Amino acid sequence: MSTLPPPEPTPAGPGVPPPQLVRSPLSDGEWHRLHPLTPLLRGGLFLIVVIGIVFANLRDRLLYIFLPWLAPGVGDEVVEWEQVGGDPVDFIIANNLYVLAGVAVLAVLIVLVAVFYTSWRFHTFRITDDDVEVRSGILFRTQRRAPLDRVQGVNLTRPMIARLLGMAKLEVVGAGTDANVKLEYLSTANAEAVRADILRLASGRRLAMTAGPGGAAAPRQAGRVASLSQTVGREITGLIEGPEAPVAERESVVHIPVGRLVASHVLSASTLGLLFAVVAIVIGVSQGVTWLLLGFVPAIIGFGAYWVRSIVRSLRYSIAPTPDGVRITFGLFTTITEIVPPGRVHAVEVTQGVFWRPAGWWTIRINRLTGRSAADSTTDQFTTVLPVGTAADVERVLRLLQPSLPDDERALIVRQGMFGPTDDDTFTNTPKRAWWIRPFSYRRNGFRLTDDVLLMRRGVVWRKLVILPLARLQSFGLYQGPLDRASRVTNVRAHVVTGPVSPFLAAVDRDSALALFDDVARGSVRATLADRTHRWAEDETVPTPPPGAVPAALVSTARDLDVPAGPPPAGPVTVGTAAPPVPPPPAGYTVAAEPGKDRA
Repeated sequence: MSTLPPPEPTPAGPGVPPPQLVRSPLSDGEWHRLHPLTPLLRGGLFLIVVIGIVFANLRDRLLYIFLPWLAPGVGDEVVEWEQVGGDPVDFIIANNLYVLAGVAVLAVLIVLVAVFYTSWRFHTFRITDDDVEVRSGILFRTQRRAPLDRVQGVNLTRPMIARLLGMAKLEVVGAGTDANVKLEYLSTANAEAVRADILRLASGRRLAMTAGPGGAAAPRQAGRVASLSQTVGREITGLIEGPEAPVAERESVVHIPVGRLVASHVLSASTLGLLFAVVAIVIGVSQGVTWLLLGFVPAIIGFGAYWVRSIVRSLRYSIAPTPDGVRITFGLFTTITEIVPPGRVHAVEVTQGVFWRPAGWWTIRINRLTGRSAADSTTDQFTTVLPVGTAADVERVLRLLQPSLPDDERALIVRQGMFGPTDDDTFTNTPKRAWWIRPFSYRRNGFRLTDDVLLMRRGVVWRKLVILPLARLQSFGLYQGPLDRASRVTNVRAHVVTGPVSPFLAAVDRDSALALFDDVARGSVRATLADRTHRWAEDETVPTPPPGAVPAALVSTARDLDVPAGPPPAGPVTVGTAAPPVPPPPAGYTVAAEPGKDRA
């Protein structure tokens, strides 16, 4: 017996999202402005930098005026400068032009404030049922648009100063280079609601979960000035206790102790290189080679800053399932929360360095479309989904990233893929005749193909396991050089979106590689035709559940992970249209390139 969905209300106009799908009044299809304090964060920081430069250049004069006892020898120099009038400040003092200088400074400030205010007035955005649009610019207008069916994720970033003011930056990740649409800044409550609306609209859901009858907007706050002091106090407390999270969201399935995080950075190859550099400096200076100090000390200071920044950025890490994908949160002072919708992970790599092996630690990185350029140094923080964790942590994270894998297959991935080879190894490894190509790792170097994923295992010093969903595969290639032909082996490479994961495997038996090529072509076509994750809730008819409810699939995932489940839905969940069975490809069917289409 099927449950028919209630009729959907007719939208107010073309492009206006259905009222059941949105909670925020900013998601009504009309143009809205950003938070009024946006110019303070975007332009005010520029003024702070300018004031800092002025103070740096006038430090001697300021010491003479306010703290003369700290620099008694500066007074005579300042008096001499003022008498000579060698710079603009001395000229103003020598000619008694204080009033004119004050008027000039005030005029410049008024112009800057007017420019910032005008820029804020011209910076608008709107959210329709098809896309997110942003218009900006005074003289030169710019309009950016992110189609909802191509959204790769929605990131919510809260820099420390913006966090103290109760504001956040929302970034809609698009499916291309420099394709992201940024809303900076919104209030934290509005940013959370708008992010949920964007993901709900992108999911293709017919009837969304609403906060109450008819969809509720966020409660109106008492007043901006009155609530600002409360927000600052609450956020200062949050810097100590941790970032607040909505009550309805689930707890993290992985908890990383601070000691493990610090130790993982200490036990790394970069730390070993730093120790060698320090020893070289000490030996060189003792031998009279003083230029080593000028060459290596700045590099050591830079490495130390990077080391500390990496640790601080990974603090308060959490990963948990949500109705719209995997929620990843990290950061101590600047808190970043990103939600990766289903089907947006193109490759997964589980890695263990030789220094982490005694402790049994692993890290997980993914390839995904970040919407940023390759030169953007912040891209790496959006591709590391597990900074450091145990094998049990890896299994929990893989359960979130690849929920379609059966439990026995996932256990096999951990046992044979990460720790293998084992006595009952099911991977196809490098033949013994090609041991000289991979002399240390040829016993571990191999692949395994399932109905959903392609596994590539390699490395001994740095163990690596690459998991490639067949539905996300772009193409698959075989490469063979003259030495490979002599040993009857070949190299295989899967082509996915650019990222830290390199899906490459060398020294594979030639006949096995040819069979793998055909099997991957068939499997990727079949997986692509059956894949529906690009619109992950399009076929669902979900009655209005209580706040905090999670779809049944994610409830079962959370139960398997021993995560306390939220309240169950208040009604049955029915599927309107099931995916038709995919017939097997005809005999002899092969695909030479692009066996699967990427649903970005």
